[in-house]
Amino acid sequence: MDIDLFSQFSIGKLKLKNRFVRSATWDGMADNDGRVTNNSIALYRKLGQANIGLIVSGYAFISPAGKAAVNQYGAHTDAMIPGLRKLADEVHQGGSKIALQIAHTGTNDGFLPSRSGVELQAVSEQPDVKSKHREMTDGDIQEIISEFSKAALRGKEAGFDAVQLHGAHGYLMSQFQSPLINHRTDKWGGSAGKRRRFHLEVIREVRKKVGDDFPLMIKYGIRDDIEEGLSLIEGLETVRHMVTEGIDAVEISTNIGRALITIPKDGESERAYFRDSTAAVKRAVDVPVILVGGVRSLEMAQNIVDSGDADLI
Repeated sequence: MDIDLFSQFSIGKLKLKNRFVRSATWDGMADNDGRVTNNSIALYRKLGQANIGLIVSGYAFISPAGKAAVNQYGAHTDAMIPGLRKLADEVHQGGSKIALQIAHTGTNDGFLPSRSGVELQAVSEQPDVKSKHREMTDGDIQEIISEFSKAALRGKEAGFDAVQLHGAHGYLMSQFQSPLINHRTDKWGGSAGKRRRFHLEVIREVRKKVGDDFPLMIKYGIRDDIEEGLSLIEGLETVRHMVTEGIDAVEISTNIGRALITIPKDGESERAYFRDSTAAVKRAVDVPVILVGGVRSLEMAQNIVDSGDADLI
């Protein structure tokens, strides 16, 4: 029997009106300081009226050192809360729910034209990174973990319905997870268990701030696109640990590498290019799993959900 894609679905105690998710997208509409603008409000007004179950905001930086792009939203100070509240209010008036995505760029600063001499925070020394950077101390790492938790609390205080950690696409969480980048020999690297420690500590600290009932999600790079990198097996094990620590839903993407999109084969009009990885996660955990990428028809969305490869599209 077909599952009704437009029926209600829950992530923890968060009730969504359907199974459709607007995945986080950088829109470049914040001001230079990361504040919400009138253009931002107009965009989210439209999104809120578009019959989407859950909207995930464009990524918001948790600290100035963690900023990834120009005109990126900020969640780094309490001064951001009033503007973020306006976004949440617009979405709610349209009948949808909204999650705040929070991120730290680490050494992935390709979308900023100039750092003006700012020293990037690196998991390990990276010879291929041209920008000035420094391997973080244990104290630096603990401070970033605290910044994640404070940003998450700001999202809750601004009226967002959930928070999503950005753990994909080569940003800081990806850098900790990948053996291609993490060459540390302390408690933050050197084995699969130590490479995932940062993720688990962030989740624990966020949970302390927002409480047990507030939905916490992650966009997770399940594997690297380079053979010597993060494997699917290790990624799946990390997902299991994250769920144990308090993650309520997982959206699957890629970690380190360039292969975000695969071109459809001859005769194909669309391909859900993370479907196999998402299905593997769905079999591994008992929380909702979100599939993103390459789905361009209701027929494909229906097939994915009916087959049990994902819960939300």
